[in-house]
Amino acid sequence: MTNALAAAAAAVRPFKLSDVGLGPGVFARKRELVLNFARGYDERRYINVFRANAGLRPLDGVVPLPAGGWEGLDGEANGNLRGHFTGHHMSMLAQAYAGTGEEVFGTKLRNLVTSLHECRQALGQEPTIQTVAGRLPGTAVDIARGSYMYGQLPAGSVDGLAALTFAAWVRPTAAANWARIFDFGNDTKTYAFLAQRDGAGLPRFAITRNFAGGEQTIVGAAPLPVNEWSHVAVTLDGQAGTLYINGKQAGRNGALTLTPALLGSLANVWLGRSQYNDPNFAGAYQDVNIWASALTAGQVGELAAARASGTSAGNGSVLSLACSETGGNVLADASGKGRPAALRRTWGVPSHPGFLAAYPETQFIELESRTTPDYYRVWAPYYTAHKILKGLLDAYTATAEPKALDLATGLCDWMYSRLSKLTPAVRQRMWGIFSSGEYGGVVEAILETYGHSGKPEHLELAKYFDLDSLIDACAQNMDILAGLHANQHIPIFTGLVLMYNATGEERYLTGARNFWTMVVPTRMFSIGGTSQGEFWKEREKIAATLNATDAESCCAYNMLKLSRELFFREQNPAYMDYYERALFNQVLGSKQDKESAELPLATYFIGLEPGAVRDFTPKQGTTCCEGTGLESATKYQDSVYFTADDGSALYVNLYMPSTLRWAAKNVTVTQQTSYPFEQRTTLQVAGSGQFELRLRVPAWATAGFAVRVNGAVTEAAAVPGTYLSIARAWKNGDTVDVEVPFTLRTERALDDPSVQTLMYGPVHLVARDARTVLLPFSLYGTAKLNGDLAPALQPVAGKPMHFTLAGEELAPFLEGTEDAFHSYFRRTEASVVFGGVDSGVANPARANKTTLLDEVWQSAPFANKPELLRRVAQVTEAWVSEGSLSRADADRIYGAAQRAAFGSPEGEIDDLQQIAAAALAAGRIAAETSDVLGARLRSASRALAQKTTAKAVHYLRQYVDGATRDIADQSLRNLLVSGAQAVVVRLNA
Repeated sequence: MTNALAAAAAAVRPFKLSDVGLGPGVFARKRELVLNFARGYDERRYINVFRANAGLRPLDGVVPLPAGGWEGLDGEANGNLRGHFTGHHMSMLAQAYAGTGEEVFGTKLRNLVTSLHECRQALGQEPTIQTVAGRLPGTAVDIARGSYMYGQLPAGSVDGLAALTFAAWVRPTAAANWARIFDFGNDTKTYAFLAQRDGAGLPRFAITRNFAGGEQTIVGAAPLPVNEWSHVAVTLDGQAGTLYINGKQAGRNGALTLTPALLGSLANVWLGRSQYNDPNFAGAYQDVNIWASALTAGQVGELAAARASGTSAGNGSVLSLACSETGGNVLADASGKGRPAALRRTWGVPSHPGFLAAYPETQFIELESRTTPDYYRVWAPYYTAHKILKGLLDAYTATAEPKALDLATGLCDWMYSRLSKLTPAVRQRMWGIFSSGEYGGVVEAILETYGHSGKPEHLELAKYFDLDSLIDACAQNMDILAGLHANQHIPIFTGLVLMYNATGEERYLTGARNFWTMVVPTRMFSIGGTSQGEFWKEREKIAATLNATDAESCCAYNMLKLSRELFFREQNPAYMDYYERALFNQVLGSKQDKESAELPLATYFIGLEPGAVRDFTPKQGTTCCEGTGLESATKYQDSVYFTADDGSALYVNLYMPSTLRWAAKNVTVTQQTSYPFEQRTTLQVAGSGQFELRLRVPAWATAGFAVRVNGAVTEAAAVPGTYLSIARAWKNGDTVDVEVPFTLRTERALDDPSVQTLMYGPVHLVARDARTVLLPFSLYGTAKLNGDLAPALQPVAGKPMHFTLAGEELAPFLEGTEDAFHSYFRRTEASVVFGGVDSGVANPARANKTTLLDEVWQSAPFANKPELLRRVAQVTEAWVSEGSLSRADADRIYGAAQRAAFGSPEGEIDDLQQIAAAALAAGRIAAETSDVLGARLRSASRALAQKTTAKAVHYLRQYVDGATRDIADQSLRNLLVSGAQAVVVRLNA
C-alpha cells in the first residue's frame, strides 16, 4: 500500500449488523412491521419480471405486481425502472436475516439469488419456445409479456402479393394499445399491420407507403378480449379490405386499394413486433396462415371452426405455421414454400454474459448517445443496475451463497465491458443527464465487489463514474447544487469517500466533505431531510420551499450513508448529530405505524407545508423511497456503535436499546433505555477488557450530560457537540448511567427567522392541525434561563412526548400517522415578557424579522439572572442607540427582567454568592471585600427565612453600596450590583 493509501485507511469502522441486536422500543416496533411484511411477501412476484425478460415462462400461481408502480411490466414510463425494487427487497431480506437470524429471510434470499442466476443463464441464449394449450387441439406458441420476443419470417415473404389473406388464432394476455399481431414493412414509412388494439382499444388494420398520414385502414367494432382466444383474419383484393373476428365481418373499407405488391420489397416480416416503438404482442398464436388471395367470407368462417388444413382453403399458400412446437426457437412452415419463422428477441443477446436486468440492454445502449432526459426511453438504467448489484452483495454477505457473488462479479464485468469502450467525454455527458444518467450508489457497490474480486478492472470501472464537473466544483467548495436533482447526486459523494479510501486521491474526500456542508444545514429541513420536488433550490431557502413535495425520503437515507462514511474518515461529531436528527425524525416518521401484507407503507415525499398529510402509499408500493424505507427499517441499529480500527475505543453514537457483541474484545455491551421517551440510558458491560468508551454528547445537550460509572460521577467534562471519553479496564458487570436532559428549542428557517420549528432534545415536535396557514406560537414568556422553552408546554396525560401549546396538540414527528400536521410555525412574540412578567412594551422587530427578544435569547444559556440582565441591558442599549427603541421602553423592559421569577429570591442570592466565589478564585475580587459582601448576602438570606422582607432589602442595599464602592472590576461589579438590585425590585414588588 502506498503512503497515500495508508493515509486513506479508515480510523473508525462499523460492526456487522449481526453483531448488534435491537432491543424493545420504538425502533423495534417499527422494524417488526417491516419484518412481518418481509415474512409474508411472495418474492417470486419480482422474479417473474426478470423471467419475462429472459424468455422464461412465468412462475405459476404468482400474483402479478400492481399496475402503476415502478417495478412491474405495467409500471410507470413503460416499466423502465423495473428490477430496482428487487434489489431493495434483497437488501431488506439480507439485513433482516443478519439482524434476526430468522431462516425465513435466508430462504427467501437464496430463492431470489437462484432464480436470478437462472434468468442470467437464459439471457445468454437464444429464446426458447414456450407453450400453452391451444384453441384447437394441441399446443400453441406463447410469447410472454415483457419478453421482447417476436416471430421473424424470412425477408420478402409477402413481396409481390396483389391479394392477401392473413388468418390466425390469437390469445392476447395484455390490453396493450398498438401491439401488433403482425407487421410487414421496412420502417415507419412503408408497412402493413394488424394491431390488437388502437388508441381507442379496437382492432385495426393499416397499410401505407407514405407514413401514418397515408394509411388506409379497417377498424373493428369491438375490442379483442384479453386472455381469450379470438380468430382474426384480414383479406385484401386490391379494391377493398375486410377484417374478420371469429369468422364474422368486424370491419370493411371499400376503398382500400393498397396491397403488399404496391409496397415493394419488405424486409421486416414480423409476428408480434412493430415498425414503431410500440409494445410487442403478448400472448399466444396458433394456426397462422397467409394466402396469396382474398378468401371468401365463407372460407374465413370455416377457418374460425377448424385448422386451415381441414378447410376448403387448405394450408396457407404463402405461409402456414401450426405453432405446435414445444421446444427450440423455429416454427415450421407447412406451406411448401420453406418459410419457417424464428423466435427472436427485439434486442438480440447481451453484449456480455454478465448482463442481468429485468429489461433489455437497449436502455444502456441508448444512454450512450442521448443528450437529453426522457424517462419513457431511458430511465436511470445504471441506478437499477446498482440496486440489483447491491442486493446481490448484501445477499452474499448474509448467506455466503456463491451464486450471489458470481452474479455481482458478472454485473461488474459487463459494466466494464460497456463503459471501457466509451470515451471519457461520452461518460461525462451520460452522468450529467437528469434521471436517465442517474446511477445511485453504484460506485459503492462496485468497490465492494472489488473488495471480493480484487480485479483491477473493477477499480477502474468505479473511476468511470466520476462526474468531474461536480467533484471538482465541490472540491473547490463551489456550491453548484441549485437546480440539481438531489437524490441523483447525494450517493455520488458516498462513493467518493470510498474512492478516497481506495486511491488516496484527495479531491474525492474534500469534495464529499464540502458537499455535506452545502446540505447541512443550508438545505436541511428540521426533520433532517432535503430537496423540494426532488430538486435543490438555492442555499438557505427553507421557508420558501415548504411544499407538498418536500424531503424525498431517499435523500435522508443517502445523507445518512454519507454522514456515516465521513465519520469513519474523520470523527466530526456533527456527522453523528445529523445522523441522530434524520434517523429519529424523517426515517422513523416515514414509516407508517400500521401493518400491511402488500405495501411497505413508507413515504416518498414528506410535505412540510402547513396542514400536510403524509402519504404512505405512493405509486403502488414500489418506488425508490419505499425500497429505502424497507432497508432503513432493517438496519436501524447499524450506527449505534463503532470501533476504532485498532480496537482501542468504542464509540456510542446513538442512544437506542441494543446489545453489542464485540467478539474481538470478548465483550458484550447492553444498552437499556426507552430513549427518546426517557432522557437517560444505561450501558452494562459483560466481559472485561481495556478500551476507551466514547459517548456522544449531542450538540443540543446544553442542560447537562451526566455520566456515572458504577454509581460514581465521572470527572470528565461533557461539552455539547463532542464525545466524552472514559478510558479504563472494564470489568464484568460495570454499568454506565447517562442522563441527558431534553430542552425545548426552536430552529429558525434560514430565509425567514419568524418561521420556526420545534425540537425537544433530538425529537421534532409537530402541531396536529388541518389548517393550511402557519400557526402562531409564543414561547419566550416562560423560557428558562438556560434557554429551555419547555415551560410553555403542557404534557398530555397518557401520551408520551405529546404536549399542548396554545391549545394545539404537539406530537413527535416520528409517529407514523396520517394526521394533518404543522412542522413549521410563525413565531409571534407580541410583547417583551421575561419569566411571566410583561413589560407592556411591544416586541420590536428588524427588517429581517428578528426581534429584540430574539437577540436577547440567542445568548442563552444564561448561568444566572445577572447574566440575563447584562444581556438585556446590552441589547436594549443597542436598540436605543440606533433609534429603534425609546429610553422609556428600554427601562420598562429592563424592569420586567428584574422582576422576572426564574427561581426564588433566596436562589438569586445564592447565585450572587457563587459568582463572587468564582471571582475570588480567579483573583478578580479581594478576599476581604468578598467576606464583607458575603456577610451581607447571608444576612439577607436569614431575613428572608425569618420572613422579614424589609430587613432583607436593607442588607441587599448595603450589598449594592459595598459592591459599587469596593469592587474595581467593572464587569464583575455591574453583574453583582444588577443581580442584587433585581432581588430588591422583586421583594419590593
